[in-house]
Amino acid sequence: MTTSTPTVVLVHGAFADAASWSGVIAELQSNGIPVVAPANPLRGLASDAAYLASVTSQIDGPVVLVGHSYGGALITVAGATENVVGLVYVAAYILKEGESLGELQGRFPDAPLVSNLKQWDYPVSDGNPAVEVTIAQDAFPSIFAADVPAEVTSVLAVAQRPLAASAFTESASVAAWETKPSWALVAGADQAINPEVQRFAAKRAGATVLEIRGASHAVAVSQPKQVADLIRTAVRATS
Repeated sequence: MTTSTPTVVLVHGAFADAASWSGVIAELQSNGIPVVAPANPLRGLASDAAYLASVTSQIDGPVVLVGHSYGGALITVAGATENVVGLVYVAAYILKEGESLGELQGRFPDAPLVSNLKQWDYPVSDGNPAVEVTIAQDAFPSIFAADVPAEVTSVLAVAQRPLAASAFTESASVAAWETKPSWALVAGADQAINPEVQRFAAKRAGATVLEIRGASHAVAVSQPKQVADLIRTAVRATS
């Protein structure tokens, strides 16, 4: 164990940005906990995890990684970085080594998200177009943030950041939860990631689990105090 307070690194997922952590950041800062909330490139599991690992490795002292949604897959891989001392999953994917998002999801019925994705093309370095996805704007409130006020979801739906479709088929090169302690928040009314996916993966990882019944996928926005409470638990346990 270390005697210093870990820095919390908050990793957002697809269809969101670092501002989605605003309420959680305020809660943690009120306790004097150092926080970093980097921008997630959302271009693919391997490259995004490598970017996150580069950010984490340049932080002095221990780090607790917190991943929401797709960000959970990233902290699973980047969590192998030496100074990471704990992992917190928030309505997130928790992959095992060699597993992809699609393979984990495929064990369970699809969430409504799957039938409400909109595809877009974007250019890549070889000159050919690649595919990225967003949530259809009219479906965004009910799928992503059903427990968030409508005036907020209308903004979030417009500001969502797309995820490269290739991210669903890339496999995790390592599973840091095999060697590091983990905590998981299950959003009981999630329409983006089936709660059964979250429960199964959290149990498999041996995570300490908190389930919030009625919470949407955007639980960090709708219930920042409860999310921050779980993170504070992880910080205390790894300090």
